[in-house]
Amino acid sequence: MKKISSLILALLLFVSTVIANPKKEKCTYIKFETTKGELILKLYNETPKHRDNMIDLVKTGFYDSILFHRVIKNFMIQGGDPDSKQATTQQSLGNGEAKNRALIPAEFNPNLIHRKGVLAAARDNNPEKSSSNCQFYIVQGKTFKDTDLDMMEQRSGWKYTAEQRNSYKTVGGTPHLDNNYTVYGELVNGFETLDAIASVKTAAADRPEQDVRIIKGTILKKYKNKKSKCFLFSL
Repeated sequence: MKKISSLILALLLFVSTVIANPKKEKCTYIKFETTKGELILKLYNETPKHRDNMIDLVKTGFYDSILFHRVIKNFMIQGGDPDSKQATTQQSLGNGEAKNRALIPAEFNPNLIHRKGVLAAARDNNPEKSSSNCQFYIVQGKTFKDTDLDMMEQRSGWKYTAEQRNSYKTVGGTPHLDNNYTVYGELVNGFETLDAIASVKTAAADRPEQDVRIIKGTILKKYKNKKSKCFLFSL
């Protein structure tokens, strides 16, 4: 009896220790060195298909030398078109895809909204809203009022939480894209680089007059940032 009681006590102590000290979830950080500075992004584990696709592309050097080919101030910066690596000044961009890769099924999540700094997947007008297998954008956006958000809710049927509303009113973003394009990461360092890229002069099709290029993409083995924990941002 005493042995059984000891075993039960030991088991209870083990379980309570695990609950009190849960294993920290690992997350992946990537760094894009650009001609305007560094961008460090965290990839969400809640969108595994998009996360794994981005990790694979970065590891193979796919994004090295690719342009941010579409830039709209107070909206977003877009890159990832492989045709942009050797593009001429007048060349039309935005339709390129990575070879031998399918489109990525949408991974919408009501907790992942288009606040400033999020990483999201570009796409064409396919009815399934599947994502490009390589093109992405980072939101700059702008702030919104409650009346603006009320109208968006009426049009889309999307209901914002109080925290999400506060985020759009203070941090800003692009709420009209919610539940239409997959958000799968967030900028944790390099907001000044985002703003610098978003502020460049552009020509036809919102292409920067002077090329803004990703010099190199890297998977970071370690990245410490007290403000960036590996959990879902739910504002």
